[in-house]
Amino acid sequence: MSYIKPKFRHPKLKANAIGCTKADYEGAMSTLCAGCGHDSITASIIKACYELAIEPHKVLKISGIGCSSKTPAYFLGKSHGFNSVHGRMPSIATGANASNRDLVCIGVSGDGDTASIGMGQFAHIVRRDIDMLYIVANNGCYGLTKGQDSATADKGSKTKKGEPNPYPPINLVNIALELGATFVARGFAGDKEQLVPLIKAAIEHKGFALLDIISPCVTFNNNEGSTKSYQFMREHSELTGKIDLIHEEEEINVSYDAGSSIEVEMHDGYTLHLQKLHDNYDPTNREDANDIIRKTESEGKILTGLIYINHDCCDFHNINNTIDTPLYKLQEDDLCPNSKILEEINKSFK
Repeated sequence: MSYIKPKFRHPKLKANAIGCTKADYEGAMSTLCAGCGHDSITASIIKACYELAIEPHKVLKISGIGCSSKTPAYFLGKSHGFNSVHGRMPSIATGANASNRDLVCIGVSGDGDTASIGMGQFAHIVRRDIDMLYIVANNGCYGLTKGQDSATADKGSKTKKGEPNPYPPINLVNIALELGATFVARGFAGDKEQLVPLIKAAIEHKGFALLDIISPCVTFNNNEGSTKSYQFMREHSELTGKIDLIHEEEEINVSYDAGSSIEVEMHDGYTLHLQKLHDNYDPTNREDANDIIRKTESEGKILTGLIYINHDCCDFHNINNTIDTPLYKLQEDDLCPNSKILEEINKSFK
């Protein structure tokens, strides 16, 4: 059957630092439409996890319902997975992270799964700062139910079979910033050069990381008049700058002017492409992030790249002062203190 991937792999595939090849990070064959942006996101996740040398069995992938929520089946086939109820993925992610903080948590949702039925849950997973990568595969329509406008569809945008959308959109990037998200970025499924470093940085971030990815629906929302199409994104995207993620090594110093770019050879053999923004933009300043989003939107552009990051954030476990040992490892003696310890605990609340 053609939808089953062949098990044969070239014996000389390049391995990463833990001896895994890219094939070790793949999943089942995709059943999405040919050319779907979600498959490009899948490929970027595979590449990012391979380059970070993450052990596949230490990854938890979670999703809700929708085309986007099918994608976890297509990457990291050797990891843990849970396909949850529509709009309820944040609850599962919260419980999983609370019980096992050692797992790398990757959530994949959609614009309907997050911005409509799941909006309430999305708000609370942001404010709790759960340590996870939360990807929204944003195509502005309900591709699984024949292309109706979603809550993120821009006003005036037109899907393949519909009238222009009369309602203003819900901008998840703006909402995440207002709710206090500690990592906010936007990517484009058709720009893997930018998307892979963003995924890597979001995974490494200690706290909640939102990555809103414009992911065109080639069947229902890739037509003239759509603001979530490949053509519109290529003509209207505005980059915050070229970025990459590197781990600590011996310091490499460079000097170059604002507005210019430079290539820097890294310790691992990769080349880091740097491009300076204008002097006034600071991705660690929440107000600047809001301002630059509003400015680009007023110009009819879509801002992509790293928009905001807080390096000094406190994730869910720090906020609640949990122990370093994952909760699922605690035994009866740890969970049921003797009377003396219980008395001391009760005294602490007086």
